[in-house]
Amino acid sequence: MKIKNIETYAVSAGWKNWLFVKVCTDDGLYGIGEATINGFVKTTEAAVHELAHFAIGQDPRNVNAVAKRVLETIQDAGHIHRLATAAIEVACWDILGKSLGAPIWQLLGGKQRETVLGYANGWYRTERTPDAFVAMAENVVAKGFKALKLDPFGTAKDFISHDDLELSYNILAALRDRFGAELEILIDVHCRFTPSESVRVARRLADLNLYWWEEPTSAEREEMTNEVAMHSPILVATGEQFDKIGRFETLARGGYVSIWQPEPMSLGGIANTIAVANIARANGAWIAPHQSGGPVATATCLQLAACVPNFLIQEHFDPFNEPWTRDLVTWRPTIDPKNGHLSLPTGPGLGCDLNLDVVREHPYDPESYLNTSVKGWEKRLGVRQPAGAK
Repeated sequence: MKIKNIETYAVSAGWKNWLFVKVCTDDGLYGIGEATINGFVKTTEAAVHELAHFAIGQDPRNVNAVAKRVLETIQDAGHIHRLATAAIEVACWDILGKSLGAPIWQLLGGKQRETVLGYANGWYRTERTPDAFVAMAENVVAKGFKALKLDPFGTAKDFISHDDLELSYNILAALRDRFGAELEILIDVHCRFTPSESVRVARRLADLNLYWWEEPTSAEREEMTNEVAMHSPILVATGEQFDKIGRFETLARGGYVSIWQPEPMSLGGIANTIAVANIARANGAWIAPHQSGGPVATATCLQLAACVPNFLIQEHFDPFNEPWTRDLVTWRPTIDPKNGHLSLPTGPGLGCDLNLDVVREHPYDPESYLNTSVKGWEKRLGVRQPAGAK
C-alpha cells in the first residue's frame, strides 16, 4: 500500500476556518486528519501541499516513518510545519487502524477508561454581562456539561482596569451563585497579562473556587508561566501554543505547572502528544489537550483520552458550533448528563469520516477568524458584522 495523493478541504465554520486533510492510497483506503489554526488555514493548506511529496509513495502504515520524513527531511519550519505533519500523521494512523479493523487507541495499548470528563468552550456567544453569561450557561448545563471555560476579561491587555476586573469578577460570581460548586469553572486568560498582573488578578478571583488559570501570561518564555504558577492561588494550565516536545520539558523543570495542554495538531500529531504525556507522567503532571478546531481534531483528542493514563479533561467546542457542523462527520461524542463525560470513538482508525457534500457547501471564508482584541469578540462572529449593523 502506498500513498497516492493528499487532498485538502478548507471549511468555514462561521467564526473560524477549519482545514481537513485526506490521505489517499493506491488501493482505495484513505485516512483523514485536521490542521486547523486560527487565521492561518490557507497558509497551512499550502504547507500540506508543499510537503505532500515527502509522503507520496510511502506506506502510510509506517506512521512514524512517514511523519519523520515529512517533518525532518527539510529543516523544521515551526508551527505551520508541525500542523501539516500532524494532519498527515493522524490520517496515516486512521489508515493503519482501518487496515487492521481497530481504533487508534487499541493500537496504542488499549483503553484506560470508557469515558472522559469534558468541558464546554465556545458557548458564550453573548454580551459581556453577568446576566447574559448566566443565560448562555443554562444551555451548557442543559446539554449535560459539568464544566465550562470562559475568558471574562473583554479586551484587556497586559493590565486590566479596576472596573473591567470587577465586571469579570461579577460574571464569574454570577455563574458560581447560579450553578453552585457542582459546576467546574475554568478560566482562559489568552496570554493577556504581565506576570505580576496575572498573579494580582488570580488573587482577586481566588475565592470563586476556579478549576484552572490557563495561559496566564505571555507564551514567549515557559519560565514566566512557571513563575506565575508559583505565586497563583489558582492551578495554572498551559501548553497549547507549544510546537515542540522539548518546550514541555522546560515547563517540567520549573515544577509548578501540573496541568499541561498539548495541542496534537500543533505538536505534529499523536505520537508527539503521547511523548508529552509521558514526560508529564514522569513529572507528576496531567494532560488536558487543547482543542479549538473542528470535529476531526475532537476525535483525535478522544483517541488519546482513551489510552493515556494521565489524561485529565477534554475541551469540547462541537455542540456550540453552527448546527450544520453536526453533519460534517459520521461520528461525534455524546455527553452523559449524569457526570458530564464524553463518549469515546469505537470504530476502526479515527472512528469518523468526513461528509464531503457538507464540506463543499461551506467553503473557506477569509473573514472567519477570532480576534480577541476587538470589543464584542465574545459573540464569535469572526470579523463579520451581524445583519443590519453599520
